Amino acid sequence: MAVVSSLKIYPCSSLTKEKEREKLLENPGFGKVFSDHMALILWSETRGWHNAQITERKPFQLDPASAVLHYAQEIFEGLKAYRAKDGRLLLFRPEQNARRFSRSAQRMAMPVIPEELFLNAIKELVKIDKEWIPDGEDASLYLRPFMFAKEAFLGVRPAKEYIFCVIASPVGSYFKGGGESIILWVEKYLSRAVPGGTATAKCGGNYAASLKAQALAREKGCDQVVFLDIIKRHQVEEIGGMNIFFSLDNNALITPPLNGAILPGITRSSILILAKDAGFKTEERGYSFEEWERDAVSGRLKEVFACGTAAVITNISHVRHEVGEFSIGDGKLGPVAQQLRQKLIGIQRGILHDPYSWVQRID
Repeated sequence: MAVVSSLKIYPCSSLTKEKEREKLLENPGFGKVFSDHMALILWSETRGWHNAQITERKPFQLDPASAVLHYAQEIFEGLKAYRAKDGRLLLFRPEQNARRFSRSAQRMAMPVIPEELFLNAIKELVKIDKEWIPDGEDASLYLRPFMFAKEAFLGVRPAKEYIFCVIASPVGSYFKGGGESIILWVEKYLSRAVPGGTATAKCGGNYAASLKAQALAREKGCDQVVFLDIIKRHQVEEIGGMNIFFSLDNNALITPPLNGAILPGITRSSILILAKDAGFKTEERGYSFEEWERDAVSGRLKEVFACGTAAVITNISHVRHEVGEFSIGDGKLGPVAQQLRQKLIGIQRGILHDPYSWVQRID
């Protein structure tokens, strides 16, 4: 089969008018506003990857028996495009998203899209919809590559037809009010994902499994839910769709290990590198909820923060659980999180020197 690498461009015939777009970009929120175009690539068992194009964003037409609707063969990624002050269009470590997408596809018995094709689809979409990148400190163009099973059949087996698509959404801060700090609910009964399951794949089913716990957290007046290990309900694992870090008074920065139940976060891995190079003692080890509460009460724990593509680095100021609650710090982003956040954002936006070659320019 021929390997597809380039995409045919079919510009939208009725682009959003400039004034309307400017109004939408004033306060886009998160994931509510979308750009004019999308990338679209098809795959079939007989033809491989084909019909790669940038086209007008529009609804899909799916057969009611499409496999994704019955057996949840679906995966996705999330990354952002930034506009530097000098006008350059930048992506942050997109090859890592491509590689994680491939691992997710393999776990879900789906075809692996070539890394070059994955990256070209993203870059061509950003180029044609670059006017949708909003200005502002927390603003960016959020990119959502995803793939799902299209074949119409009701037998239980991997599908033979798939759609790969990339859509773009101008976004501001992930959390309402700028997300200066959030409150967590500790979930001791429900689980998001388990070792040996699909925990290390970025698939919709994992997020669906977290929604009930998230709703319960909201009822408790919390912004997010944090999950504990499935065996003993003892070790801290991750927050809904984000990773978590603990900063202690001995210059240690702890994050739970990738034990098969946690999605390997690209922001997480970047923070570990930045922190180590800044002189912090980084540790990927188990950290129990009991240890968390004890260290918070004693003052040994100085900061806790969540991290992810959407949230970047967000302070965790308060924790609630079944029999009590406790606070960490003064409710504001602490000096460690501030230092790492400024470095990370500075590299992502082309403000600071990038010694790791993480940033890719879109020409």
